[in-house]
Amino acid sequence: MTENDIAKEVVDAAFAIHSKLGPGLLESVYEILLADELIQRGLSVQQQVPIQIEYNGREFSEAFRADLIVNELVIIELKSVEEVRPVHKKQLLTYLRLTKLKLGLLINFGENLIKDGITRVANGM
Repeated sequence: MTENDIAKEVVDAAFAIHSKLGPGLLESVYEILLADELIQRGLSVQQQVPIQIEYNGREFSEAFRADLIVNELVIIELKSVEEVRPVHKKQLLTYLRLTKLKLGLLINFGENLIKDGITRVANGM
């Protein structure tokens, strides 16, 4: 599967969850449900993945945690907030650069319409 194929499955799964449950749950609940939905669709999903970075010649084994990484190709950053801020997109782009992955999805389950809460972020490397 390509990054775009994975993104389509993730968006479809997020839509299914949001349609059944709506906004208002904690981010951690949506994370568990989205991971399960994607696994049921045959995708490989890692949750709360510790990401290692190197800075000034030193390695840090757990600089941050990615909410979800799907098929080792796409990072999913989940939110359940009233409004996504520009810093959330910058955060995901930084995650992509540090992991050298090409595509990330920022999904805000706090939106009334899930289509308004999904943002694709690409790492041009």
